[in-house]
Amino acid sequence: MAPSPALRIGLMSRPPWSAGDVATRCTACGICVAECAFLREHGTPQALAASFDPRRQDQSHLPFGCSLCGLCRAVCPEGVDPAALFLAMRRATADAGTLQLSPYRGLLSYERAGTSRLFTWYGLPDGCRTIFFPGCALPGTRPRTTLKLFDLLRGNDPSLGMVLDCCTKPSHDLGRSGHFAAMFGEMKAYLLAQGVKTVLVACPNCHGVFSRYAPELEVVTVYEVLARADIGVARAAGGEVTVHDPCVSRDNAGVHAAVRTLLGAAGLRVREMPHHGARTLCCGEGGAVRCTAPRLAGAWTSLRAAEAGGSTTITYCAGCASFLGPHTPTSHVADLLFEPEAALAGRVKVASGPLTYLNRLLLKRRLRRTLPVASSRERTFRGDADGTRRPAGRSRAALVLLVLAVACAVALFILGSGMPGGSVFR
Repeated sequence: MAPSPALRIGLMSRPPWSAGDVATRCTACGICVAECAFLREHGTPQALAASFDPRRQDQSHLPFGCSLCGLCRAVCPEGVDPAALFLAMRRATADAGTLQLSPYRGLLSYERAGTSRLFTWYGLPDGCRTIFFPGCALPGTRPRTTLKLFDLLRGNDPSLGMVLDCCTKPSHDLGRSGHFAAMFGEMKAYLLAQGVKTVLVACPNCHGVFSRYAPELEVVTVYEVLARADIGVARAAGGEVTVHDPCVSRDNAGVHAAVRTLLGAAGLRVREMPHHGARTLCCGEGGAVRCTAPRLAGAWTSLRAAEAGGSTTITYCAGCASFLGPHTPTSHVADLLFEPEAALAGRVKVASGPLTYLNRLLLKRRLRRTLPVASSRERTFRGDADGTRRPAGRSRAALVLLVLAVACAVALFILGSGMPGGSVFR
């Protein structure tokens, strides 16, 4: 099923600020430069907009050093959006054929697995009008927590459906517009055809993609739903935490407030970092910068860890939690809802690759066996970079090899140290 014309028009049209707009509206005041290591290294948005040529190989790498976090827009006194410019530059680089995909091979393989028949599953009960879309990272790292969230949400809506799939934001952010439009467009068309009206998301990246490219659907985070429902969250013994608002959620004041409401209900005080809410920082993972410019990505991580000052950091993005965790004590808010003391003490078992792939397969297997559905599917549609359809056989064979590798790794892990951490069967 091809993506809708509306999606293609919305995706392919010029961004809010074209290169000419930034070149003329940016006053080179330096406010955004002072906030961003990428701009400090490469210059003002005005200068970059005026000089960039996507056809030049020596310049093609430039926009991929920007994390696309949007802090530049948040602090700009003129209302200019340099992040939109750098995304447009990425798309222009892809269109010009100068985009080098080899540094992103691992990330794109992860995305390809997430949209494959092997890992996807759509389970829609009778009368389903709302689905839970947990994304890729949460089911892989925290499958039991994903199930608990789903069960909690189903308590208010027994017809709630579950969709295990990937929103393909990696391709979107790399400028692979045709592939993104094809993949996301096919998913959106299927959901609309099934009568789905509302999407509940756990991942801020998924929220951003659905909100922008599926305006026909109501998109709400599960944290807002839980905060409004006034659920009886487990209470911690008390204490102070700080909150890392993912950069893709900087404009979502509703989720900022909801997460803090949940933390308050758990008996915790929140100490805000200098950068939070609309002026939050990137964790370092944004825009896949770590693949080509790890030093620039690390600058964001170091700044966030410094602002946390050793306090336990609560976030609501599984990717941010994984990225910040090695640098400063970090927990996902969903962990806190169900295991507050363990979360605050850093004792929640969280899986990492390749066990995340196994967890996603086991979660799918569990749901297929236990969730009564009126309709279901595994996704077989594949889109090329230009948006054309291609057979999925070759990709499926590659994914089978991936699963075999995961199985071998798990077997070795079990023989060496017991059941994998974070497993749904632990």
